[in-house]
Amino acid sequence: MAYLTFEQWRDRTIMSSDEAGLLNTSFPAFIPAKLAEHTAWLDGRLRKRYAAPFAAPVPEIVLSWLERLVTLDVYMKRGFNPQSEQDGMIAERAKEAKAEVLEAANSETGLFDLPLRQDTTATGISRGGPFAQSDATPYGFLDAQREEVRGNGRW
Repeated sequence: MAYLTFEQWRDRTIMSSDEAGLLNTSFPAFIPAKLAEHTAWLDGRLRKRYAAPFAAPVPEIVLSWLERLVTLDVYMKRGFNPQSEQDGMIAERAKEAKAEVLEAANSETGLFDLPLRQDTTATGISRGGPFAQSDATPYGFLDAQREEVRGNGRW
């Protein structure tokens, strides 16, 4: 199930309501399919770190990412004007949204901390980063195990 309906997407997008409505009339399944497709992509990307799919009310940033990604697809379906600066900005907005999603999904260097829902400040991070240890020598792990079991490192 998509996080946004057509009507909710239309209210958020920079595309004019008339143009969005006309496109939805001409291709009634296109926009809902793209909303579902990009929702699934967002969940798939963010599931590794967050408790996705998100519960209602969905965090605003997730809805913003979804809107920007779908808006690009809708403009591509409609067709771009080669001389339009706005079309370049629409593509750039979608590119930024993808980059932000990738950053949010990165458990090592990601700076995003999405909430479980929009109406709470509780962190939505449900999975940590990689757990790894680096030993100075090939046998360092044996010393660490011995210390953990024996307590003082002596036999």
